[in-house]
Amino acid sequence: MTLESTERFTTRVADYVRYRPDYPAALLDWLHGELGVSADAPVADIGAGTGISSKLFLDGGHPVTAVEPNAAMRAAAVEWLGGEERFSAVAGTAEATTLADASVGLVTAAQAFHWFDHDAVKAEWSRILQPGGLAVIFWNSRRLTGTPFLEGYERLLLDYGLDYTSVAERYNDDASMAAWFGEGLRGSARFDHGQRLDFDALRGRLLSSSYAPQSDHPRHAPMLAALRALFDATAVDGAVSFDYDTRVFAGTLANAS
Repeated sequence: MTLESTERFTTRVADYVRYRPDYPAALLDWLHGELGVSADAPVADIGAGTGISSKLFLDGGHPVTAVEPNAAMRAAAVEWLGGEERFSAVAGTAEATTLADASVGLVTAAQAFHWFDHDAVKAEWSRILQPGGLAVIFWNSRRLTGTPFLEGYERLLLDYGLDYTSVAERYNDDASMAAWFGEGLRGSARFDHGQRLDFDALRGRLLSSSYAPQSDHPRHAPMLAALRALFDATAVDGAVSFDYDTRVFAGTLANAS
């Protein structure tokens, strides 16, 4: 995990907390049901950010340690979830978690996985996983087509995003995830997910993205004007549907070196 990747969301924490999507409960049902994961298995949530992914596992009964290098995001997670006795947070990275050997039953990584050193994390996560423990990688993949809003939003990002294309290309696909797990892959699944956003929420959702120009950038005002025009043209009953496919892969890392 590079310094740039750990710090690029620092100025976006408030929007991230309020407007980023959560993850469907069906994902946890799949882990507990099809994969037989115990609801009390200790979780290390890597790159936990403001705690959105941690809350999914807390709600499912798991004790959770959030591992997050960005101080502002980690503080937001502690403010939100710190009252839960099963929650703790540490300053660590995906490649150097600070956690003890064989201390967790699940290592989870959500939206941040594409920033990690995918070779280095295998050794580190194997170290902290208990025998038979699973790594679980999941993320919300925004749908790019299917409605005028989704297609217009993608065009907006291509027109105004600062490094949108290079960030988008970092996200994982099914083939690369299957290859990363190799023989350890235990299963994968896809779930429908989404948000209904009024204009203020849509604006916050856009500004939570690391590639959205901020207020001191010349593209900022034109981008927001284009967003307003897109919203006005596509909203139904005062909101737009921000649709996702939530993808999840789970498996062992027994063969990591």
